[in-house]
Amino acid sequence: MQGCRGFVAQPAGFDDATASCIQPRQRTLQTIVVQVIARAGFQNMYRFVRMIGKIGDRCKSLVIVRIAFEREIMPWDLEERLRENPDILLLDVREPYEFDAMRIQGSLNVPRGILESACEWDYEETIPELVRAREREVVILCRSGNRSVLAAHSMQVLGYKNVVSLKTGLRGWKDYEQPLCDARGEPVDPDLADDYFTPKVRPDQLRPKD
Repeated sequence: MQGCRGFVAQPAGFDDATASCIQPRQRTLQTIVVQVIARAGFQNMYRFVRMIGKIGDRCKSLVIVRIAFEREIMPWDLEERLRENPDILLLDVREPYEFDAMRIQGSLNVPRGILESACEWDYEETIPELVRAREREVVILCRSGNRSVLAAHSMQVLGYKNVVSLKTGLRGWKDYEQPLCDARGEPVDPDLADDYFTPKVRPDQLRPKD
């Protein structure tokens, strides 16, 4: 825990035995967990670790980051920010095929998988506009707001000063009846957007009942 960015004092009840409850592959979230506990006022971290241990690793990461990050905005907030700040950077972290299907006009596509290297110089994935945007207002977008909140936390760690995630993602933006365009810049029909953002889960992808 020493030397971690954003380290805060350990809550009462946090000791080496408690730390051992966190698996090695979860250590990257350990500092965030401590911050969550301190903010929530838990007196015993072990209780919290046991609580989040009942959910899957991916959901666990989202729960922890969402509680700790706090910087999410709703679609109506983004609508207002776009009016007030024409220099705002809309960063879409979906995959290119998703971005080509529909997007917010003027947004920049950087897939989540290459985001960290795209934010730094000297990589094949480096995107100069993004590297230079550490002082700009940045709003991160994805389909439903899950990838974007994780991406926003990563960018905050990398030194971006004013970065937020769009809660509910482009699905929520569409539900708020805001415009989307396709790869040619043409407006997307609302009925087409409704169909696109409707989850299509196959029977074999459903959680077993047993």
